[in-house]
Amino acid sequence: MPPLPTYTQQPWTETYSEIIDVRSPGEFAEDHILGAINLPVLNDAERAEVGTIYKQVSPFTARKIGAALVSKNISLHLSQHFAAKEKNYHPLLYCWRGGQRSNSLALVLTQIGWRVTLLEGGYKTYRAYVRDQIEHLPQKFTYQIFCGLTGSGKTHILRQMCQRGAQVLDLEALANHRGSLLGQEWEDNPSPQPSQKYFESLLVQKFQSFNPHQPVWVESESLKVGQIYLPQSLWRKMKQASCVEIQLPITARVQFLLEEYPHLVNHPHILKAKLENLKSHCGWEKLSLWYQLIDTGKWELFVQDMLQFHYDPSYQKSIKRDFAKVERVLSIPDLSERSIALFLDSLLPNCVTVG
Repeated sequence: MPPLPTYTQQPWTETYSEIIDVRSPGEFAEDHILGAINLPVLNDAERAEVGTIYKQVSPFTARKIGAALVSKNISLHLSQHFAAKEKNYHPLLYCWRGGQRSNSLALVLTQIGWRVTLLEGGYKTYRAYVRDQIEHLPQKFTYQIFCGLTGSGKTHILRQMCQRGAQVLDLEALANHRGSLLGQEWEDNPSPQPSQKYFESLLVQKFQSFNPHQPVWVESESLKVGQIYLPQSLWRKMKQASCVEIQLPITARVQFLLEEYPHLVNHPHILKAKLENLKSHCGWEKLSLWYQLIDTGKWELFVQDMLQFHYDPSYQKSIKRDFAKVERVLSIPDLSERSIALFLDSLLPNCVTVG
């Protein structure tokens, strides 16, 4: 007799051949267990159709139609994804609440003879776990905030610190956002930011990789990175942390920004359109000056004026408000490899380069 599925509420403590999310692609895209694959037993349109019939016609009719759709999709998965799986294959399955969708696939897989585990409570169990971790994990660490005016290469230096073995929490990378108008990517099809929920899943995974006995370095971000909010538990700890400020000559900052963000020069029409968002803050006279500098190709003057008039005052205000505990101020002449190496030698004397 084929085995029955087993149930767990703590899948992160066990090992599986695969983690399978059987929800619709839309549900999966919003958030999922990290490392899971999506094998929907109902796609987005089918799920919407069955839900509408359930409400407008009858639950019985919806279940009949839903069963036919689920059977069709499971058949497709069996002939494609599961065809080459060995006898010792052991997947974890989950849906929204651990109900009909995951049980439907689990029933078929167990009848074949595979050992199947179901996540009791489904995605909602996982989401409750993430919320709990988000509330408590950030409190286990001490933080070092890395400050510096726009163009100081903070993110660039933090990634070099990571290569030296320091624990770095790169919030811009997790949120898929580079923080400002100057830093935005202007591709034809830029990758979107993750959902708030998926960002929190990524954040939990990152924290779980850290050693609580070592400090975590993090850039002096604001509470909101693009459209993503930092958890209050993390934000409170960041505001209480001591800060290291990097100081860089403005000419070096201008040069770094022009090298790091070539789209400033390559897409002047897009840049000018985005500057419109600053009209209420900067005024038409300043905006006209920037347009003139862009049109005449005076990029160094444009970036320098943007920094001095807009970015630097704004950053200094936010630092004074949120990260006032500056305990060290370190100067660096430029962002060459040699200068960064010497800078990190003084900042992280006991760290060894990884790899």
